[in-house]
Amino acid sequence: MPASLVTITNKTDRKASYAVQVDFVDARGHVVETRYTGAENLEPGKRQQPIVFSRKPAEPKLTARLAKAQRY
Repeated sequence: MPASLVTITNKTDRKASYAVQVDFVDARGHVVETRYTGAENLEPGKRQQPIVFSRKPAEPKLTARLAKAQRY
């Protein structure tokens, strides 16, 4: 099961929440699966490192790619 560690760091001076989209792509660069993670009410200067898991089999090999990240 492919997985990726995502580092989310709050570089602002107040609490913030983040939404992150991670695409798992095949060798040709085609998106096979999209997964989401995030962090809520992250204190200034703090970070969280959630792990995003693909539900696809380990073969063929997939690569995780950050698609979007948004602070709200």
